[in-house]
Amino acid sequence: MLTEIQISNNMYHLKKQIEQIESELHEFTDLPQQIPELITSANLLRLNNFLMKSNDKKTDLISVYSQYSKSMEILISSVFEIQNELKDILKEQSSLIVSSSKSKPKSKPKSKPKSKPKSKPKSKPKSKPKSKK
Repeated sequence: MLTEIQISNNMYHLKKQIEQIESELHEFTDLPQQIPELITSANLLRLNNFLMKSNDKKTDLISVYSQYSKSMEILISSVFEIQNELKDILKEQSSLIVSSSKSKPKSKPKSKPKSKPKSKPKSKPKSKPKSKK
């Protein structure tokens, strides 16, 4: 399997090659005009030559696109592998967080014992009845 740097360089090279072939192919867009002074067979030979060159460029372009798409598939599969690894890491970390929170019971803050409100001192009777002797 190619390393990431090799894939990146390969992608860049293929992209440049595609651009070059496409620009060369655009040069072939104009069919050669028939020259009335030449006989029909000469004009057909010129057209045939043009079509062969155009066909060769199109074949090259298809070949490079094929290589480019294979490189893209490698990149995409790498991205999916990374995505799955990240999902696994997240699941693992989540389970660690959950298990650590369950294993450490949360200590409740100690509450102070409720003290009874101080009651008002009982008032003493004002005077005791004096007993008669």
